[in-house]
Amino acid sequence: MTSKRRSFTPEFKREAARLVIDTDRSIRAVAEEIGVGEQSLGRWVKIERESRQPTKRRTVEELEAENARLTKELYEARKDNEFLGKAASFFAQKRQDRNGLN
Repeated sequence: MTSKRRSFTPEFKREAARLVIDTDRSIRAVAEEIGVGEQSLGRWVKIERESRQPTKRRTVEELEAENARLTKELYEARKDNEFLGKAASFFAQKRQDRNGLN
């Protein structure tokens, strides 16, 4: 005999999680009261708490400052790359001169 796995609606899960969050009751007590597993209810509570956290929205000023910083960083990286290319070429030429290849 196989038992069918129970499924719960999103509304039921939210309401069950709210019972824990809003009434400050333990997950164990609410789980026993409504007849669900503690682990399941614990996951629902975690999801509900996360959904209540305000999302951090970045301001235009923050985005502009980051863009300026990244633009400067990219410029410096390109200059460093250009310098390193020239230095590598210079040292490769010196090495060829020493070996009498030129």
